[in-house]
Amino acid sequence: MKSYFYIFIFLTSTLLFSCTGPSSETSESEPTNVLQGIKLKTLEGENIDLTTYKGKTLVINFWATWCAPCLKEMPSIERAQQKLQDDDVAFLLVSNEPKGQIRKFLDNHEFNLAFAKLDMPLDQLDVKGLPTTFIISESGQLAFSETGAREWDTEENLQLIRSSADNSDLQNM
Repeated sequence: MKSYFYIFIFLTSTLLFSCTGPSSETSESEPTNVLQGIKLKTLEGENIDLTTYKGKTLVINFWATWCAPCLKEMPSIERAQQKLQDDDVAFLLVSNEPKGQIRKFLDNHEFNLAFAKLDMPLDQLDVKGLPTTFIISESGQLAFSETGAREWDTEENLQLIRSSADNSDLQNM
């Protein structure tokens, strides 16, 4: 009986760890324009058309008011925005929380950043944790995606943002 138990565990774990769902990777011949797949609203409830950012590098940071690492990295995002003001780079900080909760947060914190409300489930964007940052190239392709906080105003990270301008390959650094 013990041997059947171990065989069951082995087969179950093999099946569990070897099965994957549909791949989120795109083929090189058909790149996905990420800008068309993300649904956002302003805090006033207006739809945001992300295709208006085509031609710019767009840094989208997914965050939440309760997320300590998110709040810790916000000042560095603000400083990065300031340092990249002469580059074609735009920053959006996006939360899936209720607009009132985001507004209350902003009433208690002064950030010179653009904030938006996610108008779709986070899992549709394959966001599995917060903070998650997407850097979208000038052509609308996902150039970088990472979960976890960074100091975005370091020279290394500023260069990552600049180099993502025309890079449509997904990179995790």
